[in-house]
Amino acid sequence: MASFDTHFIPDSKKNIANERAIFQGKNYRITVLSERLIRLQYSIDGHFSDAQTTLVKNRNFPLPQFKVEQDEKYIVITTNYFMLQYLKDKPFIGQTFSPDSNLKVTLLNTDKIWYYGQVEARNFKGGAISLDDYKGSIKLDKGLYSTDGFVLLDDSKNFEIDESGLLVKPNKNKVDLYLFMYKRDFGLCLKDYYTLTTYPELIPRYALGIWWNKERIYSFEDCKKLLKTFNHYQVPLSVLLLSEFWHIKDEKNYNLYKTGFSFNRNLFPQPDEFIKYMHDRGVKVGLNIDPSEGIRKEEDRYLNISKELNIADGITIPFNVLDKDFMALYVKHLIDPLLDINVDLFWLDYKKDLPTIQALNYYYNKDFEKIDNYRPLVLTRNPLVAPHKAGILYSGETIVSWDTLKYLPFFNSMAANKGVTWWSHDVGGYKDGIEDSELYLRYVQFSTFSPIFRFSSKRGVYYKREPWMWDIKTYTIAREYCWLRQRLIPYLYTEAYDYYKTGKPLIQPIYYTYPEIYDEHAYRNEYYFGKELFIAPITKPKDKTMNRSIERVFLPKGTWYDFKTGKKFIGNKRYVVFYKEEEYPIFARAGGIIPLANLEENINDTNPPKSLEINVFPGESNVYKLYEDDGTTKLYKKGYYIVTAIDYNYMQNNYTLIIHPVEGKTEIIPKVRNYKIRFRNTRTADEVEIYINGEKANLVYESYEDEKDFVVDIKNVDTTKQLTVNCKGKDIEINAVRIINEDVNSIISDLKISTKLKEQIANIFFSNADIKTKRINIRKLRILDRRFVKMFIKLLEYIAEI
Repeated sequence: MASFDTHFIPDSKKNIANERAIFQGKNYRITVLSERLIRLQYSIDGHFSDAQTTLVKNRNFPLPQFKVEQDEKYIVITTNYFMLQYLKDKPFIGQTFSPDSNLKVTLLNTDKIWYYGQVEARNFKGGAISLDDYKGSIKLDKGLYSTDGFVLLDDSKNFEIDESGLLVKPNKNKVDLYLFMYKRDFGLCLKDYYTLTTYPELIPRYALGIWWNKERIYSFEDCKKLLKTFNHYQVPLSVLLLSEFWHIKDEKNYNLYKTGFSFNRNLFPQPDEFIKYMHDRGVKVGLNIDPSEGIRKEEDRYLNISKELNIADGITIPFNVLDKDFMALYVKHLIDPLLDINVDLFWLDYKKDLPTIQALNYYYNKDFEKIDNYRPLVLTRNPLVAPHKAGILYSGETIVSWDTLKYLPFFNSMAANKGVTWWSHDVGGYKDGIEDSELYLRYVQFSTFSPIFRFSSKRGVYYKREPWMWDIKTYTIAREYCWLRQRLIPYLYTEAYDYYKTGKPLIQPIYYTYPEIYDEHAYRNEYYFGKELFIAPITKPKDKTMNRSIERVFLPKGTWYDFKTGKKFIGNKRYVVFYKEEEYPIFARAGGIIPLANLEENINDTNPPKSLEINVFPGESNVYKLYEDDGTTKLYKKGYYIVTAIDYNYMQNNYTLIIHPVEGKTEIIPKVRNYKIRFRNTRTADEVEIYINGEKANLVYESYEDEKDFVVDIKNVDTTKQLTVNCKGKDIEINAVRIINEDVNSIISDLKISTKLKEQIANIFFSNADIKTKRINIRKLRILDRRFVKMFIKLLEYIAEI
């Protein structure tokens, strides 16, 4: 009978906490894991498990500082964060859910007290299983972030992992809790959480590019044509997801049998050749898998499995995630053959019950641990238990609507409350609704600044996810943002590495810095996107008359620049801003350094690029550490990576940018690199000096002004050496402060009214009169259509807010 490989066996050394931190009686056990984290166990039969679970992988924390006072009846444990009081061997819950319970924990120097059974009303939630068919309400799971400063995770009912690696159901009579008491130190709470559950993995680099899925029947030839079409229209493609039709189906009815594990040879005669063909062109392949219908006799490995399970007569083998023999065979004969031909991604499209989602995630990700030469991925609905370990979370079959789009930024931000980054949504929505070009573009733009960018839709001729299916304006804007997403990969991959290394999510909500904004719906969708960028997503239709999206934006403390125009905004203020369809609220912080790939001949290639464009914003000095590795293997864990420090020394009218490798193996990146250094909001410098390893260099370079930027373009720089670029001049920094009059003038200019009338309107708007007088004068323009009168009155109201 098949058994699990040795890598499934859990590391028992990590299971047991330091014995000096454990306090145990007949029915209770209390473990102090850190100054902020306590394990609380209660068992009627006095049995306490130390097995790993789907939540917990490590209890072997360093011994924290704490004080214990106890007698025969009572125990008090105190750390710098909390004081625990417990009446020994009594049930945690006591007579009522109240502070008079047998167990209570006080958050020191606050008025907050936790007791078992308490409703954590100030918890900011942590997401949902999915957004399938979301229409405005969804059941949300608890997160870790709470303004109370504490949160409880209940591990009582989660699967345990036995000594062979099999998932088993836990004892029904146990209580097994993990209580985090962190006050305002949410970063330290996350650190304890990751130490308990393990830190997130580094996703492969290609996953940050453009994904494609459409629920249709693709053959190998169809995939070739699809790739050629993407290339023809110059839209990057990094991941091709095949829906359920990739595998063996009923030959008369392809809508039968959602479950399958073997390629349909009529569509893909040589699956390994298909995979290689796509890989050679920079595209990775994912397969849709829903195991719920079991294993049919048509499967390639059916006989191998049925023989070992003593099943005859071609009976369909039921799927049983709790049967050790079945799951060992499932791994060996169904997952591993697909890994052997280098399938990159498994889309676990299962949604019937949560325990099975959790188990599937465990077995697939556990099986991947044995592979070093590449990093397979799982795309899955949220298992809720330690979801940061699952891979990439899939929000399900979302409805095409503005309501769905409006919820997604808040949903992505909420994920950070549970330490999660990698959510993936259907760009444009998956099904139903009305196909609308403006909605589509706002989806594309939001997805450009989301963790994962995945075009996806239901089967149907009229679902237009291909940018080229729209009018020329929509196509052009969509392609521009697809390119920007592909160019952002150096920045995104660096932030992904930081998430893997420190646990800091790529997306962090504005309410971490300003908790009061959680209740301000106009602003709570805003979020930090990595270290350097801040996004205020557009999630509602434009004003049709003004032909602009009217956005209320709150910017955090500091100085910010519009990423596209370079306009300067002073932070800690609210703004009303107007955006055309091609524009989006993307802000870079003062001193921001954003490395972009200059796309080469193969725009699908996500490897470390030969040409980089470094965008540098003025105002402050900064250091950005660009992380790179081979993007696909696990060799980075053995030191095969490189960190390049990009050091910006800012003085007004005297800028220095230094690029030098500081850590790792330089052969990971190209031996020579082209650098286009774009100093934003900067005029032509009077003097440019280039140094290599501190000595003046004779490198060939160009320097020129490009609109409001000064660009220094240097070719063939040795990446093992330090490059220094110094720019000097008088008044070279452009102080491009955003002025509302420029927005108003642009709106007037675009209106379809007579030029003479535009001049009259401008004279009113730009006069020194007060707002009331301007309103009166606008209403006096009797030849102005009433809808334009209303628009300008509204515009004056917005101006009055500023």
